Amino acid sequence: MPIREPGICVVDVEKGELRGASNRYTKTMADLAGLYEDEAAYKAALAKLDDKVVYEVTDFKPSADAGDMIIGVTRMIPGKVGNEYFLTRGHIHANANRPEMYYGEAGHGIMLLESPAGEIRTVEIGPRSMCYVPPYWIHRSVNVGTTELVMTFAYPADSGQDYDIIAKAGGMRSRIVDDGKGGWKAVDNAGYRFRSRELVESIMAK
Repeated sequence: MPIREPGICVVDVEKGELRGASNRYTKTMADLAGLYEDEAAYKAALAKLDDKVVYEVTDFKPSADAGDMIIGVTRMIPGKVGNEYFLTRGHIHANANRPEMYYGEAGHGIMLLESPAGEIRTVEIGPRSMCYVPPYWIHRSVNVGTTELVMTFAYPADSGQDYDIIAKAGGMRSRIVDDGKGGWKAVDNAGYRFRSRELVESIMAK
């Protein structure tokens, strides 16, 4: 394999983007249909936000080779749908034994994590804090602050993403909502469906 040249990208915290990125994708409220519990509140948020970007990702992908690394920045605006904080779609890695790292640049967020068997963990992320997402964990970012949440991330280039694992379960097992006291809390997702033992074992065997 030919040796690659070193590179550099700059994290622009104010704009919430990676300067020098090779890829950018955005998600509007219309792209997030079905993620929130309160459908009436979602429709109201959709009418209000129209085509405004709720979150975007800029990243640098040198290659998809095993042993290489993808780096990037995610930015999410603050807000709620009903009492549920704005969130990303979330995913597990297609190669589920790959980890990921998130570094807080600005704002206040929650990394909501779920094991294939349905165990839940929450990790608070703020400026200069680093969240380690171990292999095999489904993960989703949630902005529980009043300003934009900006995070740098890095993960193995051959990880891939599987978004359907969340959709097929009716969402993640917990939702992050306003606790009515200026903070947040995790509550049960009434529509959640546990994965079969066979499916869990097949994921963990990857």
